[in-house]
Amino acid sequence: MSRVVRLQPLDSWFSRIGFWWATLVGLVWGFVWSTGRIEVRQGLIVFTGMPKWTFGRGGSCVGACYLTDRNAGERVLGHEAVHKRQWQRYGMLFPLLYLMAGRDPLRNRFEIEAGLEAGGYVRADGSPRHPARPRRR
Repeated sequence: MSRVVRLQPLDSWFSRIGFWWATLVGLVWGFVWSTGRIEVRQGLIVFTGMPKWTFGRGGSCVGACYLTDRNAGERVLGHEAVHKRQWQRYGMLFPLLYLMAGRDPLRNRFEIEAGLEAGGYVRADGSPRHPARPRRR
């Protein structure tokens, strides 16, 4: 009797391999470029003092690592902890899915799930912090 093994790519051992690979990449990148404190907070390995060109926007979550210059308040870390969970669920599909969701954080489902206000994308009243850029044709 043969047993069929199906690959479940989401929230599985397979996605966790991608999550741990991304975490390793984040660790190497953080240790190479961080000039600030390195701490574990809210389940994230937080690298501060990163040069601005080494991460996107106010900071980037790569696996379990959060890379930033100084944007490491508790609300932001709560937002980034959701991104960590997204990495765990989607593994190495996450960067592709994130890219496909679009660069506009107000329409990106992963940013919306993580919380636009906590991520610094909208004010408490729901208005955008930065006006949307017009689309190029």
